[in-house]
Parts: sequence; C-alpha cells; structure tokens
Amino acid sequence: MTGRSVLLSRVPVRVLCFVVVILSLPATGEAWQGETPTQSNETQGDGLRGPVKQPPVGLPALPVLNDAGDLSSIPTRLSEMFRAGGFIMWPIGVCSIIAFTFALERMVVLRRRRVIPRDFVRRFLQNLEQGELDREAATQLCEQNGSPIAEVFLHGVRKWGKPSVEVEQAIIDGGERQIGHLRKHLRILNAVATLTPLLGLLGTVIGMILCFNQIATSSAMGKSEQLAGGIGVALLTTAFGLAVAIPSLMLYMYFAGRVDALVMEMDSLAQQVVELISAESLAERSGLPPRAAPPRPKGLTTSPNKA
Repeated sequence: MTGRSVLLSRVPVRVLCFVVVILSLPATGEAWQGETPTQSNETQGDGLRGPVKQPPVGLPALPVLNDAGDLSSIPTRLSEMFRAGGFIMWPIGVCSIIAFTFALERMVVLRRRRVIPRDFVRRFLQNLEQGELDREAATQLCEQNGSPIAEVFLHGVRKWGKPSVEVEQAIIDGGERQIGHLRKHLRILNAVATLTPLLGLLGTVIGMILCFNQIATSSAMGKSEQLAGGIGVALLTTAFGLAVAIPSLMLYMYFAGRVDALVMEMDSLAQQVVELISAESLAERSGLPPRAAPPRPKGLTTSPNKA
C-alpha cells in the first residue's frame, strides 16, 4: 500500500477521535459544574495558597452563598436564631420570662377596682357623713375589706377623734406602706430593660471576635459575603436584647404612671376621711367648741413624698 493510501486510511480514525472528544466535553463540563464546594476549595488549595485551613473547633460556621445568591447559613426561624445566637441568648431568654411574669403580676395587682373599690369607698364616706359609723364599726369595715385604700382609712380611723394633724400623719404613714406595695417589682422591669441590651451587645462583640478569627484562619479571606454573613449572625443577640428591653421599659413606664394616678386618688379620698373623723369636724357637727390642736411636730410634713 502506498503512502497516500495509508494517509487516507487514517483520516476516518482521526475524525472519529475528534467526534468522541467533542461529544465527551458536555459530560466533562457537567461534572465540573457539579463539583462540590469542598472539592473546589481543595483544588484551589493545591495552588499558590496551599492547603485549605479548617476553622478551629468550637467556632460557628460562616454563612456561605447558595445558588440563588442568598446567605444560606443566616437563620430565619426563631428557634434557629436562638441557637445561632450562642450562650448569651439564654440569659436574655430568662430575662424575657422574668419580665413577662412580673408584668402579669403587676397587671393583676394594680387593677383599680382592687386598689380603690368604688362601692366600699362610696358607702364608707357616705356613712361617715351621715354619722352612722363610730370608731369600732369603721375599724371593722376597713379590716373586712382589706384593700389598699381600706388599709389607709384604717390608720386614720385608729386616730378617731384626735386633732386633724395626728389623723393626717397616721394616714400618711399608712399610705407610705401601701405605696411601697404598689411599687413592688417595678424595679425588676426596669432592671430587665437596662440589662438585656447590654447582654445583647456582649453577645454581638463575642460573635464579631469569633467571626473575624474564623475569617483570618480560613480561605474566606477577602470574601465580603462571608464577612457580612458572620456579622449578621453576630447581631442577632443585640436584636433579641432590644426586643426584650423595649417592651419591658414600656411596661415599667405604664405601671409607674398607674401607681402615681392611684396614689393621687387615694390621697384625695384620705383627705375627706380626715375632715370627717378629726376632733375639729366631730366638735363642729356636735355643736361643741373644738379642742385646740397641738403644735405640729418639727420634721413632720403632710406631703406623702416627704413622710
């Protein structure tokens, strides 16, 4: 066989090999596209950067971009956010439970019909004006009712027939005790509103330290999406802290305002009792000359805030 015939006989073989190579390219491309991120990182690590360094044990994994371009590791559910926040989320959760518990307790205790029962106050003042109550009967009514306003009235009734200065001072002393009971546990709400943002900030600082440490010791250096994802996870504790602190502060201000309104109303009603059971009032109604009131003791005031 001549040289030309040999060359012609090799042409189909070359064409066949070229067709096989062309047909094999899509399969190779699909295999390359389907390569896992770990394999890709390992391939890159064989180059100039060297082997990929694994993050230290115990540090959270940084968020990575999925096929849609979203940060796949940033949690969206409440339970996942709580776990991603780390151990700082537990004291914040405990603070939220404490605030919720004492808010419900104060909501029940500071009901107006419990602190100042309208029916009792109306009947008590009406009977005093009509002279249908004496010291024993008034004391018994106040003890049976047991409300905060009844306790304030009871301190004044025990000074029945005394000068108005003594009756008023006794009511002030009793009112101070009741104000203390009304303001009870409000400081806890204020403490939760102050503490939880600090806990959230502490969790964010710790998360930022771990985030930068992981980026510095891994192949994520220079990838802004990795840094943004880590910062987003670290900010979860601050968000949760503010979510607990803001309602706690609002509840504290609301209950403090309610207590102030109740104290002002109790003071007004107590002044009416003083005018009805003091020695001057009883003498005026009986037609007898009133007894001279003793001098007011130094250092004592009639203001509830200075008693």
